[in-house]
Amino acid sequence: MLKLPTKNLPTVALRGLVVFPDSRVHFDVGRARSIAAVHEAMAGDAHIFLTAQQDIRVEDPKEEMLNRVGCIAKITQILKLPGDGLRVVAEGLNRGEILSVTASDPYFRCQVMPLPKVPVEDPITAAAMVRSVRESFDQYAKVNVKLSPELGFSVSSEKDLGKLTDMIAAAVPFTVEAKQAMLDEIDSLTRGELMVAALETEADLLKLEIKIEQKVRDSMDANQRDYYLREQLSAIAEELGEDDDPKKEAEEYRARITALDADVEIKDKLMRETNKLFKMPSGSHEATVVRNYLDTVLELPFGVVREETLDLAAAATTLDADHYGLKKVKERILELIATRKLAPDIKGQILCLVGPPGVGKTSIARSIAACMNREYVRISLGGVRDEAEIRGHRRTYIGSMPGRIMEAVRKAGCVNPLILMDEIDKLASDYKGDPSAALLEALDPEQNNTFQDHFLEIPFDLSRVLFVLTANDPDAIPPALRDRMEVITLGGYTREEKFQIAKRHLIPKQVERHGLTAQTFRLSPAALYGIIDGYVKEAGVRNLEREIANLCRKSAKAIVGEETDAVSIKASDLQTWMGPRRYKKEPPAQKGEVGLVNGLAWTAVGGELLPIETAVFEGSGKVQLTGSLGDVMKESATAAISCIRSRIDTLNVPETFYKEKDIHIHAPEGAVPKDGPSAGITMATALISAFSGCPVRGDVAMTGEITIRGRVLPIGGLKEKTMAAYKAGMKTVILPKDNLPDLEEVEDVVKESLEFVGVATLDEVLPIAFANNTYARGQKKATAKVPATVKAKKGGVPQYCQKGEVR
Repeated sequence: MLKLPTKNLPTVALRGLVVFPDSRVHFDVGRARSIAAVHEAMAGDAHIFLTAQQDIRVEDPKEEMLNRVGCIAKITQILKLPGDGLRVVAEGLNRGEILSVTASDPYFRCQVMPLPKVPVEDPITAAAMVRSVRESFDQYAKVNVKLSPELGFSVSSEKDLGKLTDMIAAAVPFTVEAKQAMLDEIDSLTRGELMVAALETEADLLKLEIKIEQKVRDSMDANQRDYYLREQLSAIAEELGEDDDPKKEAEEYRARITALDADVEIKDKLMRETNKLFKMPSGSHEATVVRNYLDTVLELPFGVVREETLDLAAAATTLDADHYGLKKVKERILELIATRKLAPDIKGQILCLVGPPGVGKTSIARSIAACMNREYVRISLGGVRDEAEIRGHRRTYIGSMPGRIMEAVRKAGCVNPLILMDEIDKLASDYKGDPSAALLEALDPEQNNTFQDHFLEIPFDLSRVLFVLTANDPDAIPPALRDRMEVITLGGYTREEKFQIAKRHLIPKQVERHGLTAQTFRLSPAALYGIIDGYVKEAGVRNLEREIANLCRKSAKAIVGEETDAVSIKASDLQTWMGPRRYKKEPPAQKGEVGLVNGLAWTAVGGELLPIETAVFEGSGKVQLTGSLGDVMKESATAAISCIRSRIDTLNVPETFYKEKDIHIHAPEGAVPKDGPSAGITMATALISAFSGCPVRGDVAMTGEITIRGRVLPIGGLKEKTMAAYKAGMKTVILPKDNLPDLEEVEDVVKESLEFVGVATLDEVLPIAFANNTYARGQKKATAKVPATVKAKKGGVPQYCQKGEVR
């Protein structure tokens, strides 16, 4: 190909105009950059480069927005327009391609290479293509009567294929994209093929426009000019094959309504809407609203009931395979299945699973649906603050639609799905209404058989729907809404439960996900316990799964990098693979110390050992409480002091300590807020130890609320607290006597390792907590009766035995 010398030319970016060689064009310029380019060209030899910008909406195009191929032209005339604008007349000389933009301010200047003309080597092929182009142009000219006769004469007399295509491209109103494609093509034969296709397309479009316009004219008379646009739309729809006969459409709707398994009132309502649609003009906005309403209602599964599976044994197997532990939840689900088998028409099955994040609430709902063979649909309510999200928008609003509940039923395709409402405690309210109030009807077994969505305006039976809700904070659920559901609490997983979940579910899942196998990745039980104790601190297992996935990724990298064929991680390897331990171990069993007692606390991520430290100083009876204690815990400290004062005659405590001694009670980890009454007996024991100088046994932990009369009241979270005592190496746990039946829920390994002592008063706590009897006045042996010690056997109800001494 011949390479022509390049030229450095001022450049104008044209909007919506493509200039061809051998054509005369005129255009207006008003942008400062374009005006400067025209003046620069006129100051020289009047040559200028004209190219179309890619997006005509851009007022100030950048250099990358310019088409690379344009036309080198010569300006023949300039006319000044009102203002600063110019009207330019130019003649196209030759195609050109931008090699580089040498300047962009105050005008574009480009290094342009003229593109050579590539003629057709075979004269016969060129002649045949010229004839094809002329025939296509003649067919187009017959349709487009606006073309000038001079253009037809020029086309018939031009024999050069390249000039012929450029002449037609410049004159015929093709799209800018089509013209630019022809300008980009330097091969005459290829450009001729593009021209033939473009002319045939334009001819077909003109024929269709004429046909549509003729149909519109034929259907109009002097009294129908107001309907001109509507008739034109109908004609266009008919040509597209979308012209629906209103009568036919109404009959189709009537047939669908008749076949609907719904009440007579609902069918009558839909028939009235169908009759209204038949009387409306097909193109009106109201017709579109009614049509959308009918389509939405007719998609609802009226009378469609999916057959349930109520096999108790299979359900138990599925639940055990999907989840480890969660005995209460599994029992409640099996009770639900058994009840439905005996009473299929029972209603009011609304469950609310409450627990910290990551304990498996959502996956439990999915397992319930699988056990009962119900369609599972999830609705996320986090952050929903518009009542219309629940009950739908009224049809008077643009873009109205049904609420999330009816949309979930439509998606399920049956009237008895399982609908999971996730994060119900995260609902919010604003000026648009309260979504939780909108849920009252849907979740009330006495009302939801006639639930009415604002968009549908017809009652729908939700009584067969099994609603399962999840929440993290039950106190955030409005009381009226909470009263309509059965709350099932899921506590955090214990250490042993996390180990079993990871072993049975998380490790196989992550190993498969990361392309590993049981032979290429092994994690020892001790290493898994090490991860649980030292690298995660949570109620659920999400972070534990992330840490396992982290190990899988690193193992995959080591295997792919050919560092090893298989990875086996032991407890001693954890710091190498995961870095320093993030959470320290629980402190080992301490030696008896004065004023220090091991308490037990419940947290959202499990139980914790909570040491209570006390110190007594000479002073004036001031009491100082530190360690981010809440109001309830501060009141427990006050109650403990009052309880000690009421027993001043029997305890080795100064009789006037309340006005001669200053007391400081501290709970370590002061940045962590602490509250609750369960540290009452712990504080009382620590104070007695500090006053009497008698050390408290380091292998004893205790929990229980105390009253000013010395009674020990029951507490909650016993399962988590006893696990914390077990992890800390305690031997004996003192707990309220009323909590002894709760030991059934405690892990078997904890029952086997700890001795549980149930107490009813503070007098029963002291003989067990102290290594000797110096806490009593006169250092005499305590006369209090030693309470029953409980040795809980594995898997069974605790058995009680009297012990003569504390071990």
